[in-house]
Amino acid sequence: MSGTLPPGRSARGADYWSRTRQPLPCLAFLAVPLLFYEAGTAWCGGAADGSVRTGADFWMRVGLQQAGFSTAWLLPVGLVGGLLAWHAWGRFSWRLSYDTLLGMLAESLIFACCLIIIGQLQELAFRGCALVACDVGAFAESAGLARVVSFVGAGVYEEMLFRLCLLPLAFGGLCWLRVRRRVAMATAIGLTSLAFAGAHYVGPAADAFLWFSFVFRFGAGLYFAALFWLRGIGIAAGCHIAYDLLVGVVLTSA
Repeated sequence: MSGTLPPGRSARGADYWSRTRQPLPCLAFLAVPLLFYEAGTAWCGGAADGSVRTGADFWMRVGLQQAGFSTAWLLPVGLVGGLLAWHAWGRFSWRLSYDTLLGMLAESLIFACCLIIIGQLQELAFRGCALVACDVGAFAESAGLARVVSFVGAGVYEEMLFRLCLLPLAFGGLCWLRVRRRVAMATAIGLTSLAFAGAHYVGPAADAFLWFSFVFRFGAGLYFAALFWLRGIGIAAGCHIAYDLLVGVVLTSA
């Protein structure tokens, strides 16, 4: 991921901007949302927690099941183990700072508020062209604890799937095909953002297709991809969670 310290270099003296892109601080920052989501799905859904689980989580579990794996704890354990292995391989510092985690929380909230403003500007543009029949909150209605759990899970697992997994894979594949790095990066971000937007309209719980929501989600995919590449998976997922909760719970209930 761009901006991380290269393997073999100690992160002991790294500044805040470097530490927030390292795997261990990202894992520590996402630990509470991840635990809340896994406990919340069990509490709200019981044995049928698939009805509560967010799309990206459900799709990955189905894929693992079809491959013959037991998925009870494979995804969260895989996420934790993968980030810890990446941290060990990179030989980063194992020291954590509360200041770093508080800074990541503040950044996540700020970037989420910026995305809300972007959504409002898009709504104004669509209304000016008579292309929108709903506002930015119309596809994010609040529905109690289960909805909150789903929002948190979406932030963690959609970023895990589309940014942490698919974006580097797409970039690496294009580089392997000898596409220039800048073109490969732009193409990978565009393709994974299209997949992110389109995924919301696939499956039994799919949303009704609207150009407004599709364009917004594609733009949000670009936004999260930029955050992932520049600020790390922790802040990208934190922004995603904060945005969903602000729009789907706070602003909808206001």
